[in-house]
Amino acid sequence: MNFADARARMVHEQLIARGITSRRVLAMMGQVPREQFIAPEHRTYAYDDGPLPIGEGQTISQPFVVALMTQALHLSGEENVLEIGTGSGYQTAILAKLARRVWSVEKYASLAAHAQEVLANLGIYNAEIMVGDGTLGWAEHAPYDAVIVTAASPAIPEPLLEQLEPEGRIVIPVGSRYDQDLECWQKRGGTWHIERLSPVRFVPLVGEWGWKSSDAW
Repeated sequence: MNFADARARMVHEQLIARGITSRRVLAMMGQVPREQFIAPEHRTYAYDDGPLPIGEGQTISQPFVVALMTQALHLSGEENVLEIGTGSGYQTAILAKLARRVWSVEKYASLAAHAQEVLANLGIYNAEIMVGDGTLGWAEHAPYDAVIVTAASPAIPEPLLEQLEPEGRIVIPVGSRYDQDLECWQKRGGTWHIERLSPVRFVPLVGEWGWKSSDAW
């Protein structure tokens, strides 16, 4: 399979056609090899328009959702970014190409280890991964210019808001266990402004400030 051709088609048919306009995001989505973050038995589907399993009951989001969430952060290249839910590391790689530094928190040690290995193999060294409760954020490196959450929460965890720069952006799927809205929050003039980007369905954000268990998901 020619992954480079498949990647180019994905950018044009799934991203540009659906309104992704950021040149920087489109460029990185066209460069980062998504197939490297997927198990060999699923790689032929790497650029299909949908999520794929990555182990531990988790998934790698469809390319359009990765692009939409990344575009909403408006990264210029100088940001300190917090990612909640490393997963396969694909979203981490895209962020690392577009920001100064990425700090990522992953619940599952096996996923964190694999993601770190793939990132290193691709020469991406400005992203660091910690195993822990993502709903608590990563206070050591706060404040963050942008926060991205790749799992669904019933509400935005307070620690993530506290670790955000005063005018930073946070993108997160919020809602019930079955239906969520992808939201972008930014405080301007002391008031939170909320933009709803798209209806989505993500795996649960489990932790102290999220869902208490994924068993009933």
